[in-house]
Amino acid sequence: MQKQLVAELMRARRLVKSDGDSARHRVQDAKVALGERGHPWWEPRDEYADRERLAATICALLRERDPSTICPSDAARVAGGDSWRDLMDAARSVAAELERSGHVVLTQKGEPVDMETARGPIRIAPGPNLEHPRPSR
Repeated sequence: MQKQLVAELMRARRLVKSDGDSARHRVQDAKVALGERGHPWWEPRDEYADRERLAATICALLRERDPSTICPSDAARVAGGDSWRDLMDAARSVAAELERSGHVVLTQKGEPVDMETARGPIRIAPGPNLEHPRPSR
């Protein structure tokens, strides 16, 4: 997945050259997802840092894989490393926040689903606002 994030970072950098400031949020998401920006990777993680990295990772992976979907575990693996399972609840929660802002759509069996009523595995699909900057926390 690191390879996919690097590919998204390179694509985002090219877009900044052609589209200017309107594409800078894509570079920011890719760099936060890769651990190059945001909370320093060498310091102990906290909940805020985990959630910020999860949100950036979800958006960056969706842009890179467009039009495919991702699983919350994809983002948790990037943000959590060997302890990715500890981030699964947070990954689902962050996905629900991104759904409320229109950045993603949550699905089960290809159909949109509400996180509050969803049971079992979900997929995260690009939403109508994915190409817009995420609201800051």
